[in-house]
Amino acid sequence: MSKKRDESLHSASPASNRPPTAGNPSSNYQMSQREAQIASRFNRQYQGEAFELPEEVEAMPIFQEWVGGTLTSRVASNFWEIAKPQKNQRCLDIGCGVSFLIYPWRDWDAYFYGQEISIVARDALNARGSQLNSKLFKGVAFGTAQQLAYDAGQFDLVIATGWSCYYPLEYWAGVMAEVKRVLKPGGQFVFDVLNPEQPLAEDWAVLEMYLGAEVFLEPISEWEKMIKESGAKVVKRKSGELFDLDVVRW
Repeated sequence: MSKKRDESLHSASPASNRPPTAGNPSSNYQMSQREAQIASRFNRQYQGEAFELPEEVEAMPIFQEWVGGTLTSRVASNFWEIAKPQKNQRCLDIGCGVSFLIYPWRDWDAYFYGQEISIVARDALNARGSQLNSKLFKGVAFGTAQQLAYDAGQFDLVIATGWSCYYPLEYWAGVMAEVKRVLKPGGQFVFDVLNPEQPLAEDWAVLEMYLGAEVFLEPISEWEKMIKESGAKVVKRKSGELFDLDVVRW
């Protein structure tokens, strides 16, 4: 799980009366059942709600790490280690969570745009982001990764960490097409992929299932095949304790 998602926002004041972000799908936008389940799972976490899990799951070491907050540092995908945003670049973070609040965007001096399916995270970030840095923060749209609320050729860098494992590869083929559409020529896409060969993978998948989000343990070879079929090429890769980070270009 990405660090940007391991945050509780129950003390935030959601901007319930805020008009939709520019380019944002309308309020009657319909998510798929899977997307709605994942949004609900993270809305609950951001609001600080308790999760009731079976005793055998709570006894698992990975659950104890998750509750204690130590799991995040082990599995977080630090995308900037292989694709650092550059000054004045326009960057889109898909499934951004509260990224702008906890990552050093001010140090990077790059423009931040987001897209989220968690209304709780979207509202909290839209309420706080411009207060933190009104120059760099450009707002968060509500919507899925297959329907990006932005123009073609708008971004130098697109980021997607912490959520690819919740969707099948067929879904991600659509994500790749949308990312290609919004990237400038020569732009980069950095995203993470759950490596099912890692020792933590199966226990993490069990934990996430009981937290409300099914995990797909797709072989890395199948990811590589999907990337190739999209027309993209992996230019950098960094392996972590749970996720592999890839940088691709078209």
